[in-house]
Order: sequence, then C-alpha cells, then structure tokens
Amino acid sequence: MNSTQPNAARTRRTDRIRAVVRLALANRVSAVYLTAVGGAMAVAVAQPLFASGPDASLVWVWPALFTFPAFGFVAWLGEAGWGGDAPAWFFVGGIVLSALVQSLALGAVWQTLRGRRGNRRHLTPAS
Repeated sequence: MNSTQPNAARTRRTDRIRAVVRLALANRVSAVYLTAVGGAMAVAVAQPLFASGPDASLVWVWPALFTFPAFGFVAWLGEAGWGGDAPAWFFVGGIVLSALVQSLALGAVWQTLRGRRGNRRHLTPAS
C-alpha cells in the first residue's frame, strides 16, 4: 500500500469541504444574501430594546421570510415536533441553517451561471 493514499484521500475531502464553504460564503451573491438575513436578524434581536408594544415579536417574520423556502420545512418540523410550542432556539437555529442552505444553493447557481458565461467565445468576423 502506498503511504500517500491516506493523505490524498484527506486532501480530496478537504478540497470538497473548501469548495462547499466557498459556494456558501465566499461569493458576492451569497454574501449579499447572508448580509440581508443577518441584518434582519440583528434588527429583530435589537427591536425589543427600543419597542415594547404588543407587536414587538412580529419583527421575526422578516428573517423567516428571507429564508422561507427552506424555513418552511423548519416550521413544519416545529409544528410536528412541538405542536405549535416550539422553543425560540429551534426557530432561530432554523433560520440560520436555512440561510446557510439557501446561500449554498445561490452560490451554486451563481457559479453555474458564471461558468456558462465564461465559456462563451467572442464572435469575430472570421467565425
């Protein structure tokens, strides 16, 4: 057995993890999306400090809406598991996880679209 095989497998696994992290975090589209979700969550966390009305908790609708397609599954799990009384940590964690999943999807779409655009050759009069 070759002694470099375990290192090669570890390198491939590390490269895959880096590629997924790059898709989810290190591109413009994902960064803008995560900034919008993070900003909505920051406003939702800070809102009780400035307002004490009966509708103060409705500000959490915005982060949930920004992450909705994936957060719909989290809301369904909360309803099925706790019967409508899911703890706040479950929903906040669900928003974060949903944002990361959707950021990964946006990054994959962005990379696919950029790859297609980059493969086009310029037309010249000779072609």
